[in-house]
Amino acid sequence: MNDLLNILSSAIALLFTIIVHEVAHGYAALIFKDTTAKDMGRLSINPLKHLSLPGLISLYIFKFGWAKPVPVDFNRLRPRKLGFFVVSIAGIFTNLILCFISCLIFVKVNFSNGSFLYNLFLELILYNAGLAVFNLLPFPPLDGSKVILSFFPKNTQDYILRNEKFLYTILLILIFTGTISKVIQPITSKIIIFFINIVS
Repeated sequence: MNDLLNILSSAIALLFTIIVHEVAHGYAALIFKDTTAKDMGRLSINPLKHLSLPGLISLYIFKFGWAKPVPVDFNRLRPRKLGFFVVSIAGIFTNLILCFISCLIFVKVNFSNGSFLYNLFLELILYNAGLAVFNLLPFPPLDGSKVILSFFPKNTQDYILRNEKFLYTILLILIFTGTISKVIQPITSKIIIFFINIVS
């Protein structure tokens, strides 16, 4: 029974983390006049619209990963430069906020060690911190590369956006060889400890 509850808590935390990350991008784009995500039904809380199988596996195993990117037409953003930056950072910012809130609840509410809610909020902390830090990496097609790209001229942005899919395989290799983990995990731990210290 405990194993089943642990699987359920992990699944809920995984899906929630992924959904809010992607929906945050979509709503940020909508604020800046791009309705692409809304028109394609990607502002939905339906996890099937957001899941990427490799990203889900990575998130479950390594506590960091990715989802199917929400479609954004950067040319429709108004103003474009500010919109580009806000849309790019929206998912990361949302995951960090949720990690902080989860830390606050985890510390302030006296959950029984090993209980469903104890495991749920622990997983929410780990997944949200891991997804935020992973996406901060400046490698296309991750959000961190787009945050940096938002400061570049439009022709540079368009060139990278057209060709970022070719770098996806390289990123997968770095992930599944453990190279990314060595960078991500120490930073993730420091963020969680920092949040825990604030709310304690």
